[in-house]
Amino acid sequence: MPASLHVFTSSRWFDRPWAVALAGLLALAVAMGVGRFAFTPLLPMMLHDGVVDLAQGSWLATANYVGYLVGAIACTALPWLAPRLYRRWGPARLARAGLVATVVLTAAMALPAPAGWPALRFAAGVASAFVLLNVAAWCMVRLTVLGRPAMGGLIFAGPGLGIVLTGVVASAMVLLGWRAAMGWVVFAVLAVAWCLPIWPVMRGQADPGAPAAVAAEAAAERRDTVQAGGTALARALHALGYGLAGLGYIVTATFLPVIARTALAPGSPWPDLFWPMFGVGATVGAVLSARTPERWDRRWLLALCYLVQALGIALGLWLPTAAGFAAGSVLLGLPFLALVFYAMQVARRLWPASADSFMSLITAVYGLGQIAGPPITAWLLAAHGQARGFTLGLSFAASALVLGAVIYAVSALRWRTLP
Repeated sequence: MPASLHVFTSSRWFDRPWAVALAGLLALAVAMGVGRFAFTPLLPMMLHDGVVDLAQGSWLATANYVGYLVGAIACTALPWLAPRLYRRWGPARLARAGLVATVVLTAAMALPAPAGWPALRFAAGVASAFVLLNVAAWCMVRLTVLGRPAMGGLIFAGPGLGIVLTGVVASAMVLLGWRAAMGWVVFAVLAVAWCLPIWPVMRGQADPGAPAAVAAEAAAERRDTVQAGGTALARALHALGYGLAGLGYIVTATFLPVIARTALAPGSPWPDLFWPMFGVGATVGAVLSARTPERWDRRWLLALCYLVQALGIALGLWLPTAAGFAAGSVLLGLPFLALVFYAMQVARRLWPASADSFMSLITAVYGLGQIAGPPITAWLLAAHGQARGFTLGLSFAASALVLGAVIYAVSALRWRTLP
């Protein structure tokens, strides 16, 4: 038996469904909780240190989101433009390369070289997209082979756990008076610790019965011979709706601690805790999504997720107090990762013959939504000041989520069944 397949036929711990789910969870905790969202709790520290102002922080966030978009597009194009390279590397090796890059790029943010920070945040965004998409592809297929496909939802708890832990650690660093540069180093060390259990598990092909070359050829053949599970319009609506999710949450996800500091009394201990609350909600929502009955239409669930997030944003606007921000943070976080899981499921059902590429495509549209949020907010802040600017930015984001809910309701009513 080839050594590369032995890992999948043994009874050792790293071939168990729980090990696969845990490896995926930790990988997404590194890629998203650190590579993407560690910037949110560190931004107030960077502002306090005087190394950036609010406008520069907005552009650093945008650079990361642009990188995420580029990474998603690259994942879409790689199987087509470089099929041999893709077959040789496969999702597992691409994901591990992205994890290594995330650790290195996070540590490099501690360097006193602000001119290079946009490039570092851009590259971290590329790496996070590679990890997210390749981990999702590898883990979901592997869990299906092991007979536990429902556990795929658990891997999406990883970003939530990463957000919680980095948020709590950042709060502790604020209390201790640490500088932001040390925060980047601490997060890089945490990322290394989380990567250690991943390496023995995430390797080889997700399905040992279908080596990469055979799988790639079969996928190409299916693209020519199998009818897609939805019309072009249904797929376009799904991409648009998912893109609005990126626009809808990103203003709060980027500026939550700063917004809370603007609204609450100076010296309040609450602003640094709202981001971990968001992460707790996201983790709970991801775990619950893994238990959703298969017969429930994911598009209606997506519409519900969008409305819950819009309500979370509205609470912060209607009730700008510690209680309002706390409830809003949990409500915004609760559907955050669940809707990613549901969107990936809808993508696979709308276009089963090209599921991985379609998942990458909708992720790219989601990235476009994210890119639009911070510059729009920065412009509103410059034009109207912090208080009014954040109010307008959050109102715009909530409106985008409501529109997304309407789009999924229309899709569910127009195409009542999916494969």
